[in-house]
Amino acid sequence: MTAQHSDVKAPPTGPDYAEQKAESLPAPVSSKESYSTIVETARLWTSPRTVFSVKHWMTDVDPAQSTFPLAAYCFMTGFIDSVSFTAIFVWCGFQTGNSVQLALALARLFSGPPGQRDTSFHLADQQALTSVLTFIGGASLGRIGDRMGPKTRAWLFLGTMIQALFTMAAALTAWKSGQASVAEVRGDPAWTNALTFVAIAFMSASLGLQGIMGKRVNTQFATTIVLTTVWCELMADPKLFNFRQRVITRDHKFIAIFALFLGGFVGRAIIDAVGAASTLGVGTGMRVAIAVWWLFVPGKPTKTGKPISG
Repeated sequence: MTAQHSDVKAPPTGPDYAEQKAESLPAPVSSKESYSTIVETARLWTSPRTVFSVKHWMTDVDPAQSTFPLAAYCFMTGFIDSVSFTAIFVWCGFQTGNSVQLALALARLFSGPPGQRDTSFHLADQQALTSVLTFIGGASLGRIGDRMGPKTRAWLFLGTMIQALFTMAAALTAWKSGQASVAEVRGDPAWTNALTFVAIAFMSASLGLQGIMGKRVNTQFATTIVLTTVWCELMADPKLFNFRQRVITRDHKFIAIFALFLGGFVGRAIIDAVGAASTLGVGTGMRVAIAVWWLFVPGKPTKTGKPISG
């Protein structure tokens, strides 16, 4: 027993207690290091010096710090849909309505007595079908990101640039069609010729790809396309009325809803000023800006609290 107790150091006592205690404690963190840590974890973009490295491009972004580009995605949903709905009363992003419209078109084939049934394929139904099919096609391109990494900066940049190319193609075809941008009556769409169908297809494909990319980032913004689920989850949030603190599950949904609403408002304002084709041209520039934005979103923080960068 005596041998065992002899190995245990007695606690520091006497006049040298303060000095001995200080030596046993870890070195304090300097105020400069503390400030640096705060900046690294709170910033919303990375240093431009790391942007051109392969490691930076192939690193996953931090979903928690992807608020700005995802809100911009929501804005683009309202922006693009304002063009299609204003011209043909069909949503290029909200495929629930288009799917029900096609179901009603099919049911119409069996409405009425034989020989008096409406068996024509209405123009509005053709446009809705075009939107649904090309939306699915655009969304399927999102599987490319599964191979590259759905959250890597390389894929988020490339996928958003593909969206920009689709939007640019829609702008060109809408311009070449030579048709008006605004439909005054629901039964009389402004777009009726083949080139406008191509424009609808490219707009829908751009939103389909955007939706799968937004979903893969896995945040409160969901797909950045459909807000029905977002509205339901917002109303069900237990902290909906807790205004004394920030609640990400609530606040980000508010941002998504507001951004989509703002996109629709801005889109219609530009349509009234310069037309659908030029509006889609502006949308192309916005998508390019969002693509570049993804390169500056920080990566997930490491154990030291610093975001991963190249």
